[in-house]
Amino acid sequence: MGVMRIGHVSLRVMDMDAAINHYANVIGLIHTGTGPNGEQLFKGWDEWDKYSIILTQSDRAGMNHVAYKVEHDADLDQLSEKLQEYGVKTTMHKAGHLPDCGRALHFTMPSGHEMYLFAEKDAVGKAVGVRNPAPWPDGLKGTGAHWLDHVALACEVNPDKGINTVAANHDLFRDALGFYLSEQVLVGPDADIRVVAFMFRTTTPHDIAFLPNEKSGLHHISFFLDSWHDILKAGDVMAKNNVKIDIPPTRHGITRGETIYFFDPSGNRNETFAGLGYLAQPDMPVITWDEDQTWRGIFYHTGEAHAPFTEVIT
Repeated sequence: MGVMRIGHVSLRVMDMDAAINHYANVIGLIHTGTGPNGEQLFKGWDEWDKYSIILTQSDRAGMNHVAYKVEHDADLDQLSEKLQEYGVKTTMHKAGHLPDCGRALHFTMPSGHEMYLFAEKDAVGKAVGVRNPAPWPDGLKGTGAHWLDHVALACEVNPDKGINTVAANHDLFRDALGFYLSEQVLVGPDADIRVVAFMFRTTTPHDIAFLPNEKSGLHHISFFLDSWHDILKAGDVMAKNNVKIDIPPTRHGITRGETIYFFDPSGNRNETFAGLGYLAQPDMPVITWDEDQTWRGIFYHTGEAHAPFTEVIT
């Protein structure tokens, strides 16, 4: 019952042909169709629902919305009630409002990000099938990403003005949507201001992350790979395709994930992420990073600040 996992992210791109090439041939996603308004739909080879990425033509980069899948259609009604009790306005859309999906519940996070919940989406199956499957399919392109792993959202935080939408998002996701907190960064004289929140519904370290910024936007979307070797290969793929790399292969302290960050042709930050990190469970003690250890949490090997990583959002 309730939210199961991330369902998809809808992205704005400024050059559709370049974006299609990037997500198909660099990330290695599979093109699964075109939406009613020209949206381009993609999925990872290990995903079974029809898509996890929607590309929409726009004059600016960024995210239209993020969507999470719930277990049962009736969960949408229950979650709508919980959100409304929390003071959040909700809108229930009929089937078809999202491409190839059933009913969809829409609301806006305290940070201003648009979010949908849905229970039904057309399925096309894994590329390897489910009967005596091979460990991977033939013909993988680019990094060969398995699935959309998580999204990280930049959220407005200005303690001097009493604004902290990281904390507000955390409270909403915990109290109304049943998410759990895995890791956090606490700052301030009394170390009581939460400015980073990693939250989960599955068993991975995070299904969504809320990061501080002067304004709200998209920090990155992340795709899962198997291993450190695959992260290194992803770096090779980026270089061969002249992709702008933000952060070369390294490890996070937060989540323990192995990572490389780069940009799509419109400037949306992507990540390929490998490693389980740890088994996230509802009763797991929350991992806390102190203010002076924040950059060690972000880039474990160097612990050094890299300002564009926190400043550049779409």
